[in-house]
Amino acid sequence: MKTLVTPKQVGRSLGVSESSVKRWCDNGEIAAQYTAGGHRRIAISTVLDLVRAGKYTLVAPDALGLPATSGRGAHATAHARETLTEALLEGNASRCRQLIFDLYLAEQHLSVICDEVLAPAFADIGERWSCGQAEVYQERRGCEIVLHIMHELETLFPPPLEDSYLALGGATEGDQYSLGTKMAELVLRDTKWNAISLGDNLPFSTLESAIADNRPRLFWISCSHIANPNQFLASYSALYERFHSEIAFVVGGRALTDELRRKMKFSAYCDNMQHLEGFARTLLVALEKKSL
Repeated sequence: MKTLVTPKQVGRSLGVSESSVKRWCDNGEIAAQYTAGGHRRIAISTVLDLVRAGKYTLVAPDALGLPATSGRGAHATAHARETLTEALLEGNASRCRQLIFDLYLAEQHLSVICDEVLAPAFADIGERWSCGQAEVYQERRGCEIVLHIMHELETLFPPPLEDSYLALGGATEGDQYSLGTKMAELVLRDTKWNAISLGDNLPFSTLESAIADNRPRLFWISCSHIANPNQFLASYSALYERFHSEIAFVVGGRALTDELRRKMKFSAYCDNMQHLEGFARTLLVALEKKSL
């Protein structure tokens, strides 16, 4: 998807004249870039910020390359969850894309979309699989569909500011579930962190190298599967003891049982993405105050 569009495209998407958009650009009312030939270009993220803030209605989302019905559907998360579950099982990528963009453009926080729509939809699919009502390939295909949509959403975010605090994270060796760490990355990006997911199935040794090389201020571990709990605890403890004095460690995921958590040290344990968002915002405020 293109990340920059013309005043004509913006005007069509919002139902206003091209000349009005050009005037907004020239008056500094909206951020714009200028080509070598002096042509105005506007980031799609800028347009979506206007829509999400309620200043304008997206009347022709297709002008921005978005699903044609984006922002017009029902925004109740319960309804969206049920519809998304069926769309994922059917492999209907365009319907999934429309549903998620509808919620995003209706000013739903990404953390809420993750917690109240995506996670329950996949939990429902997992439950159906255990009852013989769904196949493994349907769940895997659904994960790929959502990952693709999340990568697309990511392109709509404005680039992190140069002085944004860095957050890194991923899933450890043996955990091949990439959706959880991708959700964490986007939620943190939405919270104004410069967040980068390192991916899944990562040995602790390479996580140690990533922290040492990049020195993030926040480090998350998404735990959807732990093959060897004792080995996980030993490796995690060594990582925590080396870096905890300078980095906030955040852990979460369905594989972290009460018994495991009691044996771990961390800055925050997050049951869901809304908890992660809350902690990240609080930490960001504390870091900014400390830097003054």
